[in-house]
Amino acid sequence: MTSGLDERLLSRLMLAVATFEAFGPDNDPYGEHDGAGLVVEGHRILWKIDYYDPTLTWLSEDPADPAKTRRVLTVMLSHEY
Repeated sequence: MTSGLDERLLSRLMLAVATFEAFGPDNDPYGEHDGAGLVVEGHRILWKIDYYDPTLTWLSEDPADPAKTRRVLTVMLSHEY
């Protein structure tokens, strides 16, 4: 989680990310639904899901296989990117 985030916004931010459905060609060109940008209470937020191997060292060889994949959600303020 981004260090620049105000604690009081955390629950509203996570709800916004969890319920995000506004995917389109501009923010999801490959149709993977694994990241986007949004605005929460005036703060521009970026989020992305990455797919790592079980040791969290390398990218997963098969992101669709839960036995070979650990998903990592990164959330940050856009100006921190």
